[in-house]
Amino acid sequence: MISLTDSQKIGMGLTGFGVFFLFFGMILFFDKALLAIGNILFVAGLSFVIGLERTFRFFFQRHKMKATGFFLGGVFVVLIGWPIIGVVLEVYGFFLLFRGFFPVAVGFIRRVPILGSLLNLPGISGVI
Repeated sequence: MISLTDSQKIGMGLTGFGVFFLFFGMILFFDKALLAIGNILFVAGLSFVIGLERTFRFFFQRHKMKATGFFLGGVFVVLIGWPIIGVVLEVYGFFLLFRGFFPVAVGFIRRVPILGSLLNLPGISGVI
């Protein structure tokens, strides 16, 4: 089992609450207050989990500046009160930031018993 430090445990909690508030804010017709709280908690939790220095190195790499601009710009747009436009910018930036991680995640999910069999179905395996 992986041992986590106390700050990493706090970060996991903050990130989990951030994802919950983002999801709940989208369910409630893009409630800007919930989306803003979710954004702040998600970014704070990420920095607690991997550390401030590694967070800055991840977001501000030269080849990820466009993705960082879209993601943080979307967070800013949500904070100033335009939630739908902000979420669209955030999602685009998120996919640009983490596009290298998606094949690793799909490979991991393929090894999970029930989810792996779903991903190997004919229609889904062609898309993924």
